[in-house]
Amino acid sequence: MNWELYKVLALFAAYILGSVPTSVWFGKIFYNIDLREYGSGNAGATNALRVFGNKAGALILVLDALKGFAAVYLSRFFGEASFTTENNYVIYQLILGSVALLGHVFPIFAGFRGGKGIATLVGIVIALFPQAVLICLVVFLVAFLPTRYVSLGSMAAAITFPIAVILILQSNLTAEIVFSIAVAVFVPLTHHKNIKRLLKGEENKLIFRKKGMASELKNNEGNH
Repeated sequence: MNWELYKVLALFAAYILGSVPTSVWFGKIFYNIDLREYGSGNAGATNALRVFGNKAGALILVLDALKGFAAVYLSRFFGEASFTTENNYVIYQLILGSVALLGHVFPIFAGFRGGKGIATLVGIVIALFPQAVLICLVVFLVAFLPTRYVSLGSMAAAITFPIAVILILQSNLTAEIVFSIAVAVFVPLTHHKNIKRLLKGEENKLIFRKKGMASELKNNEGNH
């Protein structure tokens, strides 16, 4: 059996998984709108919560996370035995997850205009670092709950991630260490606009609502 060919095909599958524009399709199917034209203009779960409301936003959050988790899970079809070392196996898992993340940020099914990838990244981390997720979740909530700034919570959790992996979980795998540091760099970089708004006091707070602005738009159209 040609495992190398299947591994390459799995990378394509991971990108296709990541490219499924959950929030964009949801908006077009149920509200006949493009999420990227409302709220923050982002196709991520946070903007979906704001535009579509709590239930729809939570569903999109879970589905986006599942994309990252499922991409990493593709490695199970080959198993660690098909790799020369444990570190190589982890590297391949991380590549699968990263390709799915790339698909979410640049989705082929949505004109290469996707979200920031936080939910998909969470799915990758859940698959590979479940203990670190709990630590980062606590940090996220500490930063988010008093401020209602999702961006601040996300960046705080991302910066905590390598600390959790290296110092608390004491990982000795180079691939895991490099990945954790990359996450701490990647998330703030994708939030550079949010950082500017935070510094100016103009960042949007997340207020949980049963119905989002999309429902209001739909009702207004129905009244005309």
